[in-house]
Amino acid sequence: MTNYIFDGCDTVKLAEKYGTPLYVISESHIIERIDEIKRDFLDKYPNTKAVYACKALQTVGICKLIDKEGLGFDVVSGGELYTAIRAGVSPSKIVFHGNNKTYDECKMAIDCGVGTIVCDSISELIMLNDLAGEMNKRVEILFRITPGVNSHTHEYISTGHHESKFGISPKILLEGRLLESALSMQNVLLKGFHFHVGSQLTDNSSHIFAVKKLLEFIKEVINITGFIPSELNLGGGYGIQYRDDPPRKPLSYYTDPMMEEIITFCNNENIKLPTVTIEPGRFIVGEAGITLYQVGTIKTTLGGRTFVSVDGGFPDNPRTALYHAKYDAIAIEKMGEPNQSLVTIAGKCCESGDILVWDIPMPELKRGDYIALLSTGAYNYSMSSNYNRIPRPALVMVKEGKDRLSLRRETYEDLISKEIF
Repeated sequence: MTNYIFDGCDTVKLAEKYGTPLYVISESHIIERIDEIKRDFLDKYPNTKAVYACKALQTVGICKLIDKEGLGFDVVSGGELYTAIRAGVSPSKIVFHGNNKTYDECKMAIDCGVGTIVCDSISELIMLNDLAGEMNKRVEILFRITPGVNSHTHEYISTGHHESKFGISPKILLEGRLLESALSMQNVLLKGFHFHVGSQLTDNSSHIFAVKKLLEFIKEVINITGFIPSELNLGGGYGIQYRDDPPRKPLSYYTDPMMEEIITFCNNENIKLPTVTIEPGRFIVGEAGITLYQVGTIKTTLGGRTFVSVDGGFPDNPRTALYHAKYDAIAIEKMGEPNQSLVTIAGKCCESGDILVWDIPMPELKRGDYIALLSTGAYNYSMSSNYNRIPRPALVMVKEGKDRLSLRRETYEDLISKEIF
């Protein structure tokens, strides 16, 4: 019987050294995903860029690692922008998103010299132009459009349909003469367009359809205004492997057909190939992360369901409750032991929905055993909370058998540190 080894590290020893719950992130896995992005997109096609979607997982350490590997950054708030800047990221490598950027956030972005701001509404366009004028600067922008794509994913993470809170309908941009307005403004420079069709997509049809709709729109734009975009941003949303899913598709499964559509269009229209940007987030860090827990109460109900409760749950991973996410779990000290029964892994919060994994085969477990949830690198730490006044876990980076603390565990004192007595 052997313990579970993750990027060369014994996970039982990590749990004993740092305590649980514990986020563990593999640097090697992140570098492998970035190498794939370089090989199959950046080096394969001219004039391309990749920016990491920070909302998936952002710490100063993660930013430093990804910046060192050469990618840019996609931020969606002042806090994400601040963290990237504090990590030493060049503002010119940052793309700033958001459906309701505040005045202060936009001022901060313009002041520090963010490379691109993705404009999400007409009122934001006006604010950006006025603000940039007051600051005697000119801001490069993309319009985020809604291509009218209903992606096959959870409704909360489908973002490209016409009723989405994100973006602007191409029809509104054209019929309202809003493009002409943007092109005539003195303090914004329209570079092109952006779309994002959803998250955790394991089929490329939504991305391909969105590109086709985007190119149809661009053809109209050229005919009506003469404007030829110099940059297109195709978003991200490339799925990874969770429980019961097939293995992760390669990046090229998504990017190759999109690039083929764009290249063919540009050749047919006799226009220059624009800069093409992608925004992978989960794709880079999702499978790079695991979360370690310790087993507490084990009990079986009259109905026959066995609950294995652990020392974390909803505060460190709300995705099962929010999106019905499905995770694989393993008993890290009992690798190779036969499974004995189906159990449900429950969190410790006072919420019936605080379940991490429903009905998963497990070997015989007892109080004090350790469990690992797999593929928790994306949207776990970044969506964590202090619900029930539970401190957030520590985060450890591992690489080839070495571990280092990247984020310390919160204390009870941290929970009240901002209160005024």
